[in-house]
Amino acid sequence: MNSPYKKRGIKRIWNALFYSLDGFAAAFKYEDAFRLEVVLAMALIPLAFSMHVGAIGKALMVGSVMLVLIVELLNSAIEAVTDRVSLENHVLAKRAKDFGSAAVMLSLINAVVVWLLVLAGSGSIPLK
Repeated sequence: MNSPYKKRGIKRIWNALFYSLDGFAAAFKYEDAFRLEVVLAMALIPLAFSMHVGAIGKALMVGSVMLVLIVELLNSAIEAVTDRVSLENHVLAKRAKDFGSAAVMLSLINAVVVWLLVLAGSGSIPLK
């Protein structure tokens, strides 16, 4: 069953674009970690394109950085919804926030590992 509140076709895509831009703006305004990760992404993504690695390596490097931003946005969404429901300390609220934080940490570890492997594979970092 379709919701009477959802637009259809091009109007839906147009609205989704602006909801997404609102989400980026809110994350940048209210989330310190997201701001820091955006700054890192602005440095790392151009660096990845300038590296002497193949296209697949560049895609992996950029993708790993983008994944950090995606996971951080999802973590921020979890935190916002949890705080909206209740600001009381609750074991399930803590667990939800900890899960989100763990996901961000794994995405950061993934980015570091991907970059190291790509650079090692290109000969930029010698493996012994």
